[in-house]
Amino acid sequence: MILNSDSSKPIYVQISEWLENEIISGNFNSDDKVYSQYQLAELFNINPATAAKGLNILVDEQILYKKRGLGMFVAEGALARILDKRKNETLKELVNALVIEAKRLNVSEEELIKMIQETSRKRSEEE
Repeated sequence: MILNSDSSKPIYVQISEWLENEIISGNFNSDDKVYSQYQLAELFNINPATAAKGLNILVDEQILYKKRGLGMFVAEGALARILDKRKNETLKELVNALVIEAKRLNVSEEELIKMIQETSRKRSEEE
């Protein structure tokens, strides 16, 4: 992943989301050690304090935990917490924006549902 310095999302948030994606992808499992703030800083060419802030977001959300002197590790149940968070926050925001835009464009609920179903079918065929 390449961090987007032009994004409205702060770099530390992008770091935390990148690590979440790594967990979702199965690259890190429960009790696996994750990158240190210095490794992340080197990997993404950012300040270690920025990387630490991204890690600490995940600690606060109980996705990662610290072992003093050893580093950061993936917490038990982290994957379920990430999926739940994204479903209940990210998807709801996207659906809300989609519904607002559909109303602006005078797209009926039925049309919108049909569009979603068609897109879902096409994505399934591509996979």
